[in-house]
Amino acid sequence: MPVPRRRFGQHFLSDSRLLARIADAVGATREDTVLEIGPGPGGLTAALLERAGRVVAIEKDRDLAARLRRQLPALELVEGDALDADWHALGGPDALIAGNIPYNITSPLLDKALMPPRPRRVVFLVQKEVADRVSAPPGSDAYGALSVGVQAVATSERLFTVPAGAFVPRPKVDSAVLRLTPRATPLVPDALVSTFRRVVVGLFGFRRKQLARGLRELTGYSPERVQALLEQADVQPTLRPEVLDPASFYRLTWALVDGGWSPGADL
Repeated sequence: MPVPRRRFGQHFLSDSRLLARIADAVGATREDTVLEIGPGPGGLTAALLERAGRVVAIEKDRDLAARLRRQLPALELVEGDALDADWHALGGPDALIAGNIPYNITSPLLDKALMPPRPRRVVFLVQKEVADRVSAPPGSDAYGALSVGVQAVATSERLFTVPAGAFVPRPKVDSAVLRLTPRATPLVPDALVSTFRRVVVGLFGFRRKQLARGLRELTGYSPERVQALLEQADVQPTLRPEVLDPASFYRLTWALVDGGWSPGADL
């Protein structure tokens, strides 16, 4: 096992049973390409190579990249930063995405994984708290802007927990396997995703306030205009953002856009 490097946020998993379960969750066949983000020492990579017809991996650590080239000649390795790489070009239009991803860049990697055109499936090993937030239902303590943003374009499943003691070095928290399956028809059209996110994040900034007040503070609109928007979106003004489902957030976004609001003008 190579020595993990803190500057890359590396925590290596070597338990073959757990690695096999993660690879099984990806559901790859010999007809599939898997794009792996951060293969590290290659434990999950080897399991994926046993199942998929093609595995492409992006690794930032030069020493690990050299090691992977020697040990796994069937692997198509790309050396570089996964956040900068063109995932669609590397994996192709129908790739599956997998990886044990660093805690410190989980959110941007989730965003990148769900950029259109979206993959058929994403399986990431993430911090347990993140998996809980992504899959949380409306009204729960963990439900927030991340939950809404992901659930608007994909279904999410927290499959199983991986204890901190299974990693080297041991992180301070447990991890969990998160599987995302993009919706055939997203709740939010791609052209409105950016505005939708601004509305969701903006309203969760007033998480404990009723929507009528939060919308007034977000947009600067009068109480009468906010009331009309909420009626158009069929959303109760006394609700709080933490109980609103993704479909309701979309209706509210559409009402705002239909009325001429834009984030650049009002935020």
